[in-house]
Amino acid sequence: MSNITASMVASLREVTGLGMMDCKKALVEANGDLKKAEEIIRIKSGAKAGKMAGRIAAEGVVIAQMDSTNQHGVLVEINCETDFVAKDDSFIAFANLIASTILITHPKTVEELQNTKLSSGKSLEEERREIVAKLGENIMLRRFELINTNGHIATYLHGKKIGVMIDIEGGDNELGRDLAMHIAASKPICVSKENVSQDKIEAERNIYIQQASQSGKPADIVTKMVDGRINKYLAEITLLGQPFVKNPDITVEKLLSTKNAKVNSFVMFVVGEGMGKKVVDFAAEVAAASIIN
Repeated sequence: MSNITASMVASLREVTGLGMMDCKKALVEANGDLKKAEEIIRIKSGAKAGKMAGRIAAEGVVIAQMDSTNQHGVLVEINCETDFVAKDDSFIAFANLIASTILITHPKTVEELQNTKLSSGKSLEEERREIVAKLGENIMLRRFELINTNGHIATYLHGKKIGVMIDIEGGDNELGRDLAMHIAASKPICVSKENVSQDKIEAERNIYIQQASQSGKPADIVTKMVDGRINKYLAEITLLGQPFVKNPDITVEKLLSTKNAKVNSFVMFVVGEGMGKKVVDFAAEVAAASIIN
């Protein structure tokens, strides 16, 4: 297919980690559809999805704030262009102002928050424009999450780049912080397997079926292989199924049982995650171009 470009090959290579030739072949087979090409590669090679999808792509900070009851909290991500500005006192103060404003006013959207009037009489958006003019960089409020609970909230910040906020019932403050730290390290996507969408499970199952079918084993063995891989997959991506980082001999589910505690929900922000800041690899582009030509 003549319209497979060097940048398409490089993009697929970035996602899957495979060589340029394998990526080009997959794109040709998929008629240029990047998502389909990634699926083809996963079926043929067993490569994991989104190998590079979560890498940090922009600068900024994650801020966590709670009220005095530890039952109301906010996690917020504010972005800027350079790490230098991310460490600036004015930028940090503005980020904390955003978090405290959210905690007080409970806006439902970023747009609503931007129009919120502050004690100075200015809107938050007007304050943002002033600090942009002062620091000379674009500054953006990207996202926030409010948690209100009848249990209690725990947080963990890894520097200012990764933030976790967890809604937990039972246990103590140490357990809450340990679990928030675990989430930052192990990056589950949800609390339990019941929270995983059926579409996501079936997409994985389809890939596992096609991979297992290539083994030449009988259908009943293939079914068992696929069921085993689905169970392993669900344990890997759910908080309750993961081995606890401070004691890998037990799962988080077992830990919570021994503490008579329950996790209702959690949120994790990684600065710049998924923003897709382009990193140009000229060597890879040249290599891709030579393959295509």
